[in-house]
Amino acid sequence: MANAEKTSPILVLRPNIGLVFSAQTRYVYAMQTNKVPFSGLTVHWNTETRYKIILEITNAIVTCKNREDLFSALSRELQRHFAYDRMCIMLYDSQSHTITYFAAADGIQPAGVIARESRPLADGAIARMAIQSGQPVIFDDLTRYTDLSSVGELVKAGLISTMVFPMIVRDKLFGTIHFSFRTVPDAISELTELLQALSRQIAIAVENMLAYTSLQNSNLHLQEEKQFLLSHEREYQSGDFFFASQQMQQVIEIVEQAAVTDETILITGETGTGKDFIARLIHDKSHRRDNLFVKTNCPGLTTSLFESELFGHAKGAFTGADKQRLGRFELADGGTMFLDEVAELPMALQAKLLQVLQEKRIERVGESTSTEVDARIIAATNKDLVQSVKARQFRQDLFYRLETVAINIPPLRQRLEDIPLLLQNINAVQSEKMNRPAPIYTEDALDFLCRYAWPGNVRELKNMVKRLLILRPGSQINKESIKQIFPLTMSSSQQAEDFTTREQAERAHIIEALRAANGMVGGKKGAAHLLGMARSTLQYRMKKLQITPHEALSS
Repeated sequence: MANAEKTSPILVLRPNIGLVFSAQTRYVYAMQTNKVPFSGLTVHWNTETRYKIILEITNAIVTCKNREDLFSALSRELQRHFAYDRMCIMLYDSQSHTITYFAAADGIQPAGVIARESRPLADGAIARMAIQSGQPVIFDDLTRYTDLSSVGELVKAGLISTMVFPMIVRDKLFGTIHFSFRTVPDAISELTELLQALSRQIAIAVENMLAYTSLQNSNLHLQEEKQFLLSHEREYQSGDFFFASQQMQQVIEIVEQAAVTDETILITGETGTGKDFIARLIHDKSHRRDNLFVKTNCPGLTTSLFESELFGHAKGAFTGADKQRLGRFELADGGTMFLDEVAELPMALQAKLLQVLQEKRIERVGESTSTEVDARIIAATNKDLVQSVKARQFRQDLFYRLETVAINIPPLRQRLEDIPLLLQNINAVQSEKMNRPAPIYTEDALDFLCRYAWPGNVRELKNMVKRLLILRPGSQINKESIKQIFPLTMSSSQQAEDFTTREQAERAHIIEALRAANGMVGGKKGAAHLLGMARSTLQYRMKKLQITPHEALSS
């Protein structure tokens, strides 16, 4: 070996072997002639034995359905037939020009750049040679090439020789398989030809497993989408959007311009102005309309639920995680993610959200690999985010990330000309939904409603229409009827203390519904159905407002 070390390295290119880097004449001779040059090197595998090895290993890995099982079975079978000190499989992404470990490497674990789960192809010199040439690459003495990226780390770990084989299926190269050794293996020519033939079968098994996993994930995604759609019935339809004011016309013009882009949009406005509706309208007018619109209520995301809810989790990630679950960002892939009341997110969660918006990748809880997501982000809030930033309650960098396009929805009191049109159309739509005759509003009723400040905006108007539809179906509604059933002071000149508070109005509204439903909370004839809310939501509101069915019937 001392003489060999003084010999200049030789590069051999054999069409049926690949690129061979060697300074030892006997190995070069073996590669060039495919003969054993010395009596000390005997034939290890005849043709029959090679076929048997390839068949046994193929049978062991062909049915594996996940990475860990396939890699474990492959390692176990390979070790039965010949020894190596390190084996790994790298997957190649031709778009990002990166290589990623298929599974944790078997054997010696070098430090440095090789220890990274994923790295640029430029940081893996030997893998790059195999990928760019489409040929196997063999080094019998790595100590001569420590200047190449990643080779030095292999040598530091005690690995002297390495063989790398490209994985090619149907003319598509998608990775490499690596074998490394502490000493130069005997019968290197035979071993290279055996591993080259074996790498073709391994490539097919890996490609089949990746295809199976992809189909499995697609199926899971479809199931999750179906479940989401079944449990999130859309409350709004784009045809239900009515306005007559110039202010709303300007809003719609911005919506039309922004919808055709993929830029992030921030919608601001008082509670009840229709921020949710505008977000859905943007989605419906965008090229993403055929994919999901996924709404997330930010105040409902606790620190413990944030990552699992938005990013999903792997099976076994925590107690109760009995199956893999897709997060909302993955559900919104190709569609729109709507972050409602985004100002309510705690600062720590704002940082995690910002990272996802910047990198467009998420990592499921319990997994170490990241997943790319393509979701258009629309955020909404009823707070002044500029003031929140100044008060250090909202991250400035996240604010700028969200406010690429800003849409402010004016309150109803600033667009009074919309009230008659909204009243007329909401009355007709809700009448059809409830299968009840629509009430008829007199002129003095319309004038009365137009003089009210509407602190709850369109939501409050809609609730009033639904209440009158429930309690006065088909009746003529005048100013006095509204005062009696909808206990609000409509005159703008009235003193503030004369106004009924929102909590008082909600309490009276629920009591009226309970009375109309004869005290029943749930069911088709219950108060929850009349109010258009879930039974659990109504029970929560009743508990908070200290209302009992008995009280409603006796009042």
